[in-house]
Amino acid sequence: MKEMNPANPLGELGKLLLIGGLALAGVGLLLMVGGKLPFRLGSLPGDISYQGRNRSFYFPLVTCIVLSLALTLVMWIVNYFRR
Repeated sequence: MKEMNPANPLGELGKLLLIGGLALAGVGLLLMVGGKLPFRLGSLPGDISYQGRNRSFYFPLVTCIVLSLALTLVMWIVNYFRR
């Protein structure tokens, strides 16, 4: 296991803040160009949508799976380079 250097605890916090900031910037970029993508997150084939007379139900099943796979890949890459 990698031990934290007690002489520089702010260095670890700085790395964490930098990674978090890059992740937020990536999400912001995705939201900015989301309308120009060839597919629309939230309306992929396989998402469950029901329209009744007085109510509607929507569950983005495939969108959840795609986002889960993407986040898993990102976390795997981050963990790979952290070692």
